[in-house]
Amino acid sequence: MLSINIKTIKLTGFILLTIVSLAQTGCGGGAGTQKKELLDFKPYNGINYSEVKRRQKNGLSFNEYGYQLEPQWKMKFVSDDSVSIYSPTKKGFINFPLTRGYDSIFNAARSWLKVQKMTKDSLVLEIIKQKGDSLDIKGTKVFMLFYADDYVKNVLHTDTSILRHPSRLDTAFIRSLSAKANQDYKKAFSARQPAELISRSIQVKVKQRTTKPEIDNNFDPSDDYLDPTYDIVINKAYKDFYYSFTMYIDDHGRMYYGKPLIALNVSGPEFEQAYIRMSSAIMDSYLKLYLNIIPGSTLGILHSSMVSVHVEGKTAPAQ
Repeated sequence: MLSINIKTIKLTGFILLTIVSLAQTGCGGGAGTQKKELLDFKPYNGINYSEVKRRQKNGLSFNEYGYQLEPQWKMKFVSDDSVSIYSPTKKGFINFPLTRGYDSIFNAARSWLKVQKMTKDSLVLEIIKQKGDSLDIKGTKVFMLFYADDYVKNVLHTDTSILRHPSRLDTAFIRSLSAKANQDYKKAFSARQPAELISRSIQVKVKQRTTKPEIDNNFDPSDDYLDPTYDIVINKAYKDFYYSFTMYIDDHGRMYYGKPLIALNVSGPEFEQAYIRMSSAIMDSYLKLYLNIIPGSTLGILHSSMVSVHVEGKTAPAQ
């Protein structure tokens, strides 16, 4: 089963959003009446629409944490109660139930959207958040722009992949964030191309964790770049150990200790101090000695970012 994402915005982390389908505003009755009609999709049935822009209210597709709202969906209205959405995972279109609502709001595949504009050439939708049993009709101020495939080909004479390129405003914003992060690595932000940790010793094994798109995560693997995570095994270590912590990686590939990734406050301050001291020593010795680092980048711009590591030491050699 496919679920569609609305991608993510969050002030303290990142709010997962899910995008799925589209519709048209309903027309009210005559002037002065309060009657509202259900959304009508019939005029748009069979038109293939592709998302070309996904923006915040300020026009940016990136937020201050480096999260990028990526346009990537394709869809087609089949009827008033069905929409066909392209699944990148299954590489094909899948039909989903479509629930028509009032005041330009509709639901499909567990997502609420509000139609701002709909024509046979283009669609503009706003994401609506659900809070318990009610909807926040103020919206998220995240907007998706779709063009009909025929309009892109025969009127604009271009391709959706070109239309999806980040804007000059996005590039200027990332340059500004990068300048601050490279002056102070603690102002690091998520890199669209995460920092890479590469072993240069046969005794050290490095594996990056990857998210398998599935229904439990709304088919959204974005954590792979929001929080790049590595498992590192060091064979022939001085003793057996296991430490989990974050590291800052600056634009030159240098490592700086972040913080432990386990709860330490329940074990007392002495344990916390010892954990930080020992895990910092592991980074300063084994990791700096045996790893090559490629710094993270966004839009081709190198900048400080953060990674999570789980480091296991084994006294025995690798089998």
